Amino acid sequence: MSIHKGVALVTGASRGIGRAIALRLANDGYTIALNDVPSNLPSLTILKNEIESIKYGGQNLRALSVPADMREEEQVKAMVEKTVRDLGTLDVMVANAGLYKSAAPMVDTKSEDFDDTLAVNIRGVFLCYKYAAKQMIAQHTQRGGGAGGTIIGAASVAAKQGLAGLSAYSTSKWAVRGLTQASALELAPYGIRVNAYAPGFTVTKLVEDFAVTSKLDPRKFFADLSQDVPLKRMGAPDDIANLVSFLVSDQASYITGQSVSINGGTFFD
Repeated sequence: MSIHKGVALVTGASRGIGRAIALRLANDGYTIALNDVPSNLPSLTILKNEIESIKYGGQNLRALSVPADMREEEQVKAMVEKTVRDLGTLDVMVANAGLYKSAAPMVDTKSEDFDDTLAVNIRGVFLCYKYAAKQMIAQHTQRGGGAGGTIIGAASVAAKQGLAGLSAYSTSKWAVRGLTQASALELAPYGIRVNAYAPGFTVTKLVEDFAVTSKLDPRKFFADLSQDVPLKRMGAPDDIANLVSFLVSDQASYITGQSVSINGGTFFD
């Protein structure tokens, strides 16, 4: 009999925060479904092999690659269906996949960049919430009640404090907060908790790209940002993974509808 905790699906898992979350939940005992865009399948395969080398309770873990584009509803629906078909259930959805297009004043932001950012960062999160919730509601009914599952979204410090030059990104992340709160209210009767993590600047390729497009040296950019953080360091992907590990655990069973700040003290709610 399996002693694994359940099945977690992590989007945008090929690198950065998504990769750290997938590895942490695997080490916590979850079977992991790994998502990213199809072009990142080689990186997902590497991560899948790494997860399957992990033992939990003396048993090898299992992982599944489920490539999909978060902007495409039928692909997101199929991703959830394949996860359940191959792994048997869906207990945790982490809608981590995100997009950052460019740093530009609002008046210079291209409409297509604005649309692309919202398509991934909020439409994609909405679709993940929607199809994960449908599955979890069905499971809740089949099981005759009890805890129905956990859904986690990717917000940001930009979801709580608008940032100059990031109008599209800030807009998308504020929307994640609203979606998370409304979904938490709607899904509570089914024992489904919905929360989001709201990190400050974290050492990832996404933030490095922000520095590059802003014509800044990434190393100096990271060093300068660290000086503005009370804890005097940038966030690491593992910091966010640790928070997600807590939010999906029974220890967080009374927490729902929250976008939890994790930023070293740079912003207080």
